[in-house]
Amino acid sequence: MFNNILKNLSILKKFLFINFIFFTIIGLFTFVYIKNVQPNLIKKKSSNHIEVINNTIDNLKRLNVKFVEEDIRSFLFSTRFLFQNLDRVIFFDNELNLVGDTDTLDLDPRSFSKRLDTVELEILNEKKIKEITEKKNIDIGNDYAVSLNDVLFNYAGSSNFGIPFTFTQEEFNKFKLTTIKNVMQNGKNIGYLAIIENANDIKAAIDERKTFIIRTAIAVGIVILIFSFVLNRYFLKPIKNLVRYTKTIKNKSPKTANIDALKLRNDELGLLSNSLDDMTLELQKRITHAENFSTDLVHEIRNPLASLKSASEILHDANDIDQRIKLIDILSHDVQRIERLITDYSQILKDEVALSKEKIKKLDIEPIIKSVVDDFNNIYTLKRGIKIFYKNDQKNKYFINGIENRIEQIVANLLDNAVSFSEDNKEIVVKVSKLNDNKVTLNILDQGEGFKEKDTTRIFNRFYSNRPNKFGQHSGLGLNIVKNLVDLHNATIKASNRLDQKGASMEIIFPKV
Repeated sequence: MFNNILKNLSILKKFLFINFIFFTIIGLFTFVYIKNVQPNLIKKKSSNHIEVINNTIDNLKRLNVKFVEEDIRSFLFSTRFLFQNLDRVIFFDNELNLVGDTDTLDLDPRSFSKRLDTVELEILNEKKIKEITEKKNIDIGNDYAVSLNDVLFNYAGSSNFGIPFTFTQEEFNKFKLTTIKNVMQNGKNIGYLAIIENANDIKAAIDERKTFIIRTAIAVGIVILIFSFVLNRYFLKPIKNLVRYTKTIKNKSPKTANIDALKLRNDELGLLSNSLDDMTLELQKRITHAENFSTDLVHEIRNPLASLKSASEILHDANDIDQRIKLIDILSHDVQRIERLITDYSQILKDEVALSKEKIKKLDIEPIIKSVVDDFNNIYTLKRGIKIFYKNDQKNKYFINGIENRIEQIVANLLDNAVSFSEDNKEIVVKVSKLNDNKVTLNILDQGEGFKEKDTTRIFNRFYSNRPNKFGQHSGLGLNIVKNLVDLHNATIKASNRLDQKGASMEIIFPKV
């Protein structure tokens, strides 16, 4: 249940709710603690009272003191040390007559003859009056005043008789603790002994604890409120803005959330905002790229599909052998075209995923180029008589920051393109050199027809394939793949016509290491 409640709450509400639960639990423990503090403190003082009472009773028995004024007066004078730490000790006979009072020790001995009802007594609080008197249905009057002999009378008839009984009195900021017990001699009750002590220290201790707890609770509450404000203002509110930002992107809402202010922060939220914004831009770029790519792919496939449909319909009714052979060649040509489109498209998708995981490192480009050149010579020298020559400027090493298999892919695609535009028995030259600023250049020269376009940058666009049919079946994606890989290496590529002879030139300039 608790988890279900928290699950549907915001972070701020969760924080406040948890603190509320925490405060409630602490409050309950505090209430129980305060409730038990007073009884414990009273018990501690009453234990001292009981000890004094028991010692006094023992001395009364040992000295065979009778509960009359003269004997009690003499006993009090002789044993004053027993009561030096107590505020007041009162002796009553079995008839509840006052026979001794430590408050009168320094007065005229005749004062001992005063009856209890003529001595100013303590006033019990309303709660204690009811607790003490309800058992015996004592009529205490409208002023709720009760005398100590009423309490003793109640005590004498209660189940607590024979056991020390402690109660408290409170009036006008005075808090007093009274303990009473009967005195037995020879199996008979001969009187009562009462000890009254000022217990304001107990009330002060409790009040002090209550004040401390209240002040602490107020201080903690203020701190929580301030922290909640800071949490909401500087952390939760920015996070809400990020959530709104992601929702607008998800829902493609025309209302855009602005996180430019968050991007200026120098903390983790600033880093998160920048990362989220970069990721969003990259995602949007990829989505746009994929959408455009899919549109272009559909467009490119539509033409060979239409040709396939037409050729298949004609082939069905064609009787001439030569015509059927031509139609079959067209069908084969279109199938190869579609196959190459799908293959290259899949390769691009794989490359985009792989490139995000691959790391660029320092490597020597020459062995990579030689390996690709050797592979192409083994194929096309025998097949078409095309020879590929590798040349360098006599430097020993050509270091770049790159990815080995991607460099290999660049060289292979460029050579494949050069071979496609070359006639049989022609030459292709691959040159590697260093510029004055130590940048490494890769140049591939063929003897084909060259470029008809003045703006040669167009050849790197997707599905650009402005070439005669006899020069092979390509998807128009090869040079676009090359351009993407070159950009990955922070290099530049330039296409141009050769100046020394007929043909095309592809030049890549890698940044210096």
